[in-house]
Amino acid sequence: MQLVKTESKNTSILPLLAVVTFGLHLFTLMLLLFHNSMIQALQRQLTPQSLVQLIDGRAITVDPQESDDRHPETIRRFVGETMTLMLTWSQQQPPLTVWQISSQLLASDLKPKFQAEITNLNPTGQLANINRQTEYVLVIEKISQPTQIGDGRWKVEMLANHLNFSPANNLGNSTEFNKQIFVRTIDQPAAAIPSKPLPWHLAAYRLGEARLEIYQICDITDNTCS
Repeated sequence: MQLVKTESKNTSILPLLAVVTFGLHLFTLMLLLFHNSMIQALQRQLTPQSLVQLIDGRAITVDPQESDDRHPETIRRFVGETMTLMLTWSQQQPPLTVWQISSQLLASDLKPKFQAEITNLNPTGQLANINRQTEYVLVIEKISQPTQIGDGRWKVEMLANHLNFSPANNLGNSTEFNKQIFVRTIDQPAAAIPSKPLPWHLAAYRLGEARLEIYQICDITDNTCS
């Protein structure tokens, strides 16, 4: 008779142990979730989001990114708009002035080589002069998706034509301008705004905010370019 009572007591303890064990597991799970939320909050404090004010007056919040990361469209737009700015000339937009401003977006060792190349696009053989009422414009047909070739370095291919128009030639003359263009990240914006800026200063500064620079330009058929 005594044996039966002992077995009955042991049996009644089992549900209680199960409840206690389940409660401990639940407490442990909640503790882990709490610790995880604390870690995430700490990460957000260490890498806070940034407030970005857009040109139209709106403000947005963005997550931080590695300094060498750039969106493909940012790279393509930087290349296209930089080359268009650099190679669009007129009496009101003198090529030498445009070059002095837009070349801030090129690496220092590239400037002499590329200046000599684009000078040959002007029939006068110099950037300081341009025939009256003659206009030059770069028309881009295609810019490829960037190919990453290293940390913070990309290559794009650009198919374009450099057109020049005059009152005597409304249809214009076209020169192919198909290039491989190599881009890399930089720590600070390359272009600066002077105290009395021209519109091209503002354009170059806006492009420079991407913290990119062109460090090599080669013909698209040049297999040795790197």
